[in-house]
Amino acid sequence: MPDSDSAGPHPWLRPLFFAAVIRPALLLGFGLGVRHRERLPQTGPAIVVANHNSHLDTLLLLSLFRLGALRTVRPAAAADYFGKSGAVRWVTQNLIGAILIERHAEGGRRTDPLAPLSAALLRGEIVLLFPEGTRGKPEVREAFKTGLAHLSRRHPDVPVIPVALRGLGHALPKGEWIPVPLNLYAAIGEAVESDPKNKQAFTQAVEAAIDALDAELPTAVWD
Repeated sequence: MPDSDSAGPHPWLRPLFFAAVIRPALLLGFGLGVRHRERLPQTGPAIVVANHNSHLDTLLLLSLFRLGALRTVRPAAAADYFGKSGAVRWVTQNLIGAILIERHAEGGRRTDPLAPLSAALLRGEIVLLFPEGTRGKPEVREAFKTGLAHLSRRHPDVPVIPVALRGLGHALPKGEWIPVPLNLYAAIGEAVESDPKNKQAFTQAVEAAIDALDAELPTAVWD
């Protein structure tokens, strides 16, 4: 197994995994509705950001890309959560294609958590981010952290594409491991037009874009 993030996911096993397992599971196990799919970038560099309620979020987002584009689509994942176990780490890097991010200093050494994401953008890849940083309460968007603004400031010419997800917080909420077959929805927006040098205004612009997309999606109540 390649240990370097620059090696990327497995070149043929990842598309096969999504074609044979993930896409059929999402289509047959859940009702999946997508708005403005044509806005999703299929080539990089690009940053795709979404609200975060479930482990299903990453799988659903990845399933929206063409199989041929998956090689360059790289979700960010916490190394302290997804990089501990050898088996989990292998799946995370080779099948999901994630870039493992060190959220905490190791051995007292300060690290730059954005460096691997910045390197991916320089390689022309598409980075998937969840600016909330962690899964929140089902169907409740938490305030975004400013890491996205810092990354975008390093790459001001890279488009930031907002995506609103709905239903995943009930289908597989935090703390649960057995998914419930419910309708899932996604809406893709246009690139956010805001200067990342003003990190607060930029972050609020991304939040507003995702909230506006969320308002387009069907409303349902799950008990």
